[in-house]
Amino acid sequence: MEEKLSIAQVTPFAWELPSEVNEFVGKVSGELSRRGHRVAIIAPSTSAAKVRDGRRLIRSSKGELLADAGDSPLLVAVGQSLEATPGRRRLALPSDTTRTLGALFEQTPLDICHLHEPFAPSITSAALRASSSLNVGSFHAPAERLVATQVTRRLVRTLFGRLDARTASYATTAMMMERHFPADYQLLASGAPALISSRDGSGVNTPLRIVFIDEEERSALRLLLRSLRLIKSDRPWELVVSSSSGRASTPLRAEIAACVSYVDPRESATDELLASADIVVGASAGALPQPGLLARAGAAGAAVVASRLAVYEEVTGDGERGLLFAPRELTTLAAQISRLLNDDALRERLAAAAKPRAWEQVADEVEAIYSEVTGRRKPLSGNAALASKLATRPLIDVDLHMHTDHSHDCATPVESLLETARDRGLGAIAVTEHNEISGAVAAAAICEQYGVKVILAEEVKTASQGEVIGLFITEKIERGMTLAETVAEIKRQGGLVYVPHPFDRMHAIPDYEHLLPIVDQIDLIEIYNPRVALDTFNEEAARFAAKYRIPAAAGSDAHVTQGLGTARVRMRDFDGPEEFLESLREAEIHSTPTNYVYVQALKFIQTKATPQSARRAAQKRKARRSPRKR
Repeated sequence: MEEKLSIAQVTPFAWELPSEVNEFVGKVSGELSRRGHRVAIIAPSTSAAKVRDGRRLIRSSKGELLADAGDSPLLVAVGQSLEATPGRRRLALPSDTTRTLGALFEQTPLDICHLHEPFAPSITSAALRASSSLNVGSFHAPAERLVATQVTRRLVRTLFGRLDARTASYATTAMMMERHFPADYQLLASGAPALISSRDGSGVNTPLRIVFIDEEERSALRLLLRSLRLIKSDRPWELVVSSSSGRASTPLRAEIAACVSYVDPRESATDELLASADIVVGASAGALPQPGLLARAGAAGAAVVASRLAVYEEVTGDGERGLLFAPRELTTLAAQISRLLNDDALRERLAAAAKPRAWEQVADEVEAIYSEVTGRRKPLSGNAALASKLATRPLIDVDLHMHTDHSHDCATPVESLLETARDRGLGAIAVTEHNEISGAVAAAAICEQYGVKVILAEEVKTASQGEVIGLFITEKIERGMTLAETVAEIKRQGGLVYVPHPFDRMHAIPDYEHLLPIVDQIDLIEIYNPRVALDTFNEEAARFAAKYRIPAAAGSDAHVTQGLGTARVRMRDFDGPEEFLESLREAEIHSTPTNYVYVQALKFIQTKATPQSARRAAQKRKARRSPRKR
């Protein structure tokens, strides 16, 4: 990847404590930094002092946080971590981070914000809300999240709508996410580099080492300990448990207890422990599986015994690279461990089948995703020669979205529209009837009388993906096609694709996921529409336009003359779509405060005062005069 990017990697887990997500973030960030990218790791911390240092760093950076980034990532601690389960995972609630993250993203220009496990409440969900850059979401764990997938699914889905690309560490995770939050999830597996084994199997009297990393749910360790009394092997063995929670309370006979030892993960590195293992056990019943550990165990040359979870089947190749047992099945777990203790050839075959995956390869794939996402952005520079030509033109005010009585929900005559446009100081208007072009044609035929330029346009209702406006078209576009088909028809006519009120859920809009496949075909986006009920809808549109460098526009969406011109674009006069787009690059958006309820009430009175049958008959008569595709 030639372009060097400014990147934020955001993890919800305290940086000081081990987790698969932090392992991914650290390894990938380091590799990206070595390749010349400017990378900041944003993470909670167990240290209040580090959090204070992180806040001071953000305040003092003045927008230059990544300016001096070298060949290693910058670590920025934000948010004091909250211990959700003592001795287990530490998640940081966003209550003390929202303001800090807001300042960070407001001050720091970023190309990519890479968010890991962006479920709420967490630092990553708060970062996703604050980010104005291109967002990549990575979902690692295949565990179900009851609150996110059941209780608050609609809210979470709306938040995930800000993601410009999504990845999953496992096919199992992708299937789970697709079930609850439909979208395309690209497989991005974690690294599992080959480790140099430190095992010593030189003699039959040398104990074979069984290793368990206590990062699954606590019941998994209890299951393993209970299975020890059922192991049948003449070969001596030992069990080493890496646990930050200390010893389990499961009672063991003295001769078995003597074979079990505990190590603190803060004092014994996980990779070193895996490299010393002959057998590694994953005994999760599904609450908190750790597939990354099993992948690393295989890469370290250890034989794996795992519960038959979908994700563990995936990691082991459905038993090709490890032995499986039914979750919570004590007897089968003991039997599989016994098989490996007694069969050297089986152990060696399973260990040899593992496939190490270098972090350099993972970084290659991450770069490819970043390249794909950034490649959707519009070029920064325009047509210099055309811009120079337009610089001599006068400035005019343009309203790009309005309706007449040729639309089913408007009663404004064309003549009244043009008269009001002239009186409001508009130099040009786009008449955008709902699924009809006859109003624009009628206005264009008489516009010279009023000194107002008219852009032929139509606001087209797609089959199920919202509305889109075609500017500078010549023929009516039929409603009911897909969004892609509608866009293609606009382009066939030499028109411009204009997305109105794109994130206003009270209008017919294309979802974020629908916009992404056609983002390179979008010519301009409406970032201000006075008829939206909440300003956040306009803000979201502005955010989308900025991240993809799409020219921003505005329209009053007037259905009554009182609303005409309340949103306008001040730009150089133009002739045709090419000059229009170039002029729009340097345009300014102006708005006039308007009472949303008042304007809607006027629309209701005007459209309902005339019997519906009479309005429909009049619209049909007018529609017959509109140009149609032959």
